[in-house]
Amino acid sequence: MMTFADRVIQFNEQLTYTGNVLPAGIRVMNPFRESPETGVIAAQFYRKYYSDDAVRYLILGINPGRFGAGLTGIPFTDPKRLVSECGIAYSGKVTHEPSSVFVYEMIHAYGGPGAFYEQFYINSMCPLGFTTVDEHGKEKNYNYYDSRALTEAVRSYMIGNIRKQIALGTRTDVCFCLGTGKNEQFLRKLNEEYAFFGKIIALEHPRFVMQYKTATKQVYIDKYVRALRDPAAFTG
Repeated sequence: MMTFADRVIQFNEQLTYTGNVLPAGIRVMNPFRESPETGVIAAQFYRKYYSDDAVRYLILGINPGRFGAGLTGIPFTDPKRLVSECGIAYSGKVTHEPSSVFVYEMIHAYGGPGAFYEQFYINSMCPLGFTTVDEHGKEKNYNYYDSRALTEAVRSYMIGNIRKQIALGTRTDVCFCLGTGKNEQFLRKLNEEYAFFGKIIALEHPRFVMQYKTATKQVYIDKYVRALRDPAAFTG
């Protein structure tokens, strides 16, 4: 019988962009195609925390960034946290992603990686990332909702991937959405049409907290933990 880990590893291995043609200047970032090591690292992580057949809550972010999941293949886990928090070796460049800092502080407040990953599976509305190059020639992260043309191009691809992530073994009574702006709006709109989930709980995106609300970060950590521990009672 396949475990949750087996299904996620298989999902990652088959990840390829099959949507409509992207707007000019937008590149697909597939962590599992860009570095052979990424698949190995991610497999170690999922086998460590997901080698069972438990049903988990799904947490959906936006799309992977270059310095976190773009390198490790694990959403909101940058190389620094991969080593220090998950105990998994990493031989590449050790980068720092503010979102990952917040997520692992929250995970500690929840009870630690073992307790957290036993209950939750994190991925993204679009499990592949996007990048663009600015006027100085620097590659930058690009969100699926940053242009209407990109959103429309990847819409059907994202719908298919939400279905695939549910099929991994995630609950459909409640889904957690990271982002209370455009990501939440888009997920709710899709949910009205396709009825993926009974209830969607949106929480402020880790990047938003780290960029604009650092002084009150603990308030957001507490809010996350409250929502995750008792989603039925959570009202915001």
